[in-house]
Amino acid sequence: MKKEDLEQKTIRSQRIYEGAVFQIRKDEAQMPDGSIVLREVVEHRGGVAIALHDTDDTFFLVTQWRYAQRKPMLEFPAGKKEIGEEPFQTAQREIVEETGFAGKEWHYLGQMVPTPAYDEEVIDMYYAEKGEFLGQHLDPDEQLNVSKMKIDNLIEEIKEGKVTDAKTMVMAFLVREYMGEKR
Repeated sequence: MKKEDLEQKTIRSQRIYEGAVFQIRKDEAQMPDGSIVLREVVEHRGGVAIALHDTDDTFFLVTQWRYAQRKPMLEFPAGKKEIGEEPFQTAQREIVEETGFAGKEWHYLGQMVPTPAYDEEVIDMYYAEKGEFLGQHLDPDEQLNVSKMKIDNLIEEIKEGKVTDAKTMVMAFLVREYMGEKR
């Protein structure tokens, strides 16, 4: 099938929620066969995730309470883009905010779309080597613990179902591939 055979065209759009992190709109869309369907879409600026590699061959991770999931989750450091901010700027800012360390020798790993059925969010993923310590600067609504782990151990925890954060799962495998290519 061609893209044209699948495309759904927006007929009408109405914003039904405005929040600090995201907005929600309700759309009427026309299917390729002409029928009209309702679509609810989360509008999100997007974010970044960073795999920060230390000299002891470990990666920095953060554990933080994820309110919607009602549990703490182990993740690569990540954060939301500010208005007008480019993804690389966000990555450079967020890695210092969450770990206290700057990154250097950056490598772009690509993008992931965590929930494409109803969310516009795109996460840009980066790999960086640990740079100088600048001090952690958490947001007022953030509490997290910083830890480190070897990539193979992280992948084992993913396979055992202990790590379920989508961006961390995707990045762990991309990082392992990238590290293999570097050697």
